[in-house]
Amino acid sequence: MSGRAISVCVIVPAFNEAGTVADVVRGARACEHVDDVVVVDDGSSDETVARAAQAGAHVLRHEQNRGKGHAVRTGLAFALDRPFTHVLLMDGDMQHRPADVPAMIEAARKPFVKGGGDVDLVVGERVFDKSKMPTSRYYSNVIGSRALSGFIGSEVRDSQSGFRLIRCEILRGMPLSSTGYEIETEMLIKLARRRAKMTSVPVQLSYGAKSKLRPIRDTTRTCFLAVYYRFLSRD
Repeated sequence: MSGRAISVCVIVPAFNEAGTVADVVRGARACEHVDDVVVVDDGSSDETVARAAQAGAHVLRHEQNRGKGHAVRTGLAFALDRPFTHVLLMDGDMQHRPADVPAMIEAARKPFVKGGGDVDLVVGERVFDKSKMPTSRYYSNVIGSRALSGFIGSEVRDSQSGFRLIRCEILRGMPLSSTGYEIETEMLIKLARRRAKMTSVPVQLSYGAKSKLRPIRDTTRTCFLAVYYRFLSRD
């Protein structure tokens, strides 16, 4: 594989994912250029911690459930204090497939198509089949993605995708405050503010994995917070 040298730390926020987390960890660890897999257990009451550790993950733990945003921030604090070039965020429920990781890494290793330089963000863009998913979930992503694209001035066709590969250098010093799923929106807006070079690769959507996202409530909250992060927050 040609391209830039890359060292990836995979961050997996997990809450009660004992049934799938080991497969996620093993699959990610098998990918070239992945040097560490960190599972941030967000107060699970099942065997998530034990199974992640047995699969070879470095496990960080919240004693109580604090929300996905907190888990992501804990993982980022760990990774950004170490000499990785990139962090890869992915869920622990197999909604994000380890088989798609190599394509995302390859996209990050190539020069940015519009003017060259390093790619700062690769989004795993899910291919939605309207006939196979709840209507509310389909339209919440469409509406949320269009709204966020307007806020950041760049087209994002899957704004709710938490499957992201990000260059560490652009994340350092970036304050994040989200506690829940809105962490994805906050990061996109603040990356855009830093003029991040963004690209995407298509990834397979696992319809069998049950999303913890509440489509209408969480998308509405995310849109309101997007206004805050875009126009009111100065961080």
